[in-house]
Amino acid sequence: MAAAADHRPDTVPRLLVRDLTAGYGGPAVVRSVSLHVAPGEAVALLGRNGAGKTTTLLAAAGALRPTSGQIEIDGTEVSGLPSFQVARHGLSLVPQGRRIFPALSVCENLTLGGRRGDLEAVYALFPVLRERARLPGTALSGGEQQMLAIGRALMTQPRILLMDEPSEGLAPPVVRVIGELVARLRSEQGVSILLAEQNLALALNVADRVYVLERGELVHQTAAAEFAGDRSAQRQFLGV
Repeated sequence: MAAAADHRPDTVPRLLVRDLTAGYGGPAVVRSVSLHVAPGEAVALLGRNGAGKTTTLLAAAGALRPTSGQIEIDGTEVSGLPSFQVARHGLSLVPQGRRIFPALSVCENLTLGGRRGDLEAVYALFPVLRERARLPGTALSGGEQQMLAIGRALMTQPRILLMDEPSEGLAPPVVRVIGELVARLRSEQGVSILLAEQNLALALNVADRVYVLERGELVHQTAAAEFAGDRSAQRQFLGV
């Protein structure tokens, strides 16, 4: 197994995770994981199913209390804070499986996530959500539900966005839309992205760097362009 390189940030990162250990009451799911995301950077968190990607994101977002380790946003420690307080520091999570409120309308789902005045910015990114504003979440297609989940996260105007498997179950045209959105959020709004993803093509298209988790431990990190050209590493760590 290849050892993870020690790439330390040169400036204060937007998100810093240091020696994170976390789980769900039994054995730790992730152990001593350290990573960072710089301002305006997109970073992919890769690994096979069960590697610990979701656990890492949940702990960083305050939805899961870490066993140990530190989490900082723009140099301010948020370790152990509940998710609503972490959100106030500028971090928002798009959870795996979308987790929209199906009985609420599109507009109601969005306004639960932030101020009503931010609706126009979300509708500008996703015009289809404006068209579906009065419909319940169950009336949306899978791709539209994913857009709604992302739009809800953006209602808090985050500086860093955690995205957990946003391409899951989506058709290739919708996956391309997700990739284009990540690029726009970075270039137009300076949002930092931490993307946990099984779709390797999407991850490598949008990310500057990649981290790879294996059985809860960080085993590899490199530039996305380098990983894209390293078929041996892809087979070793991801089985592709």
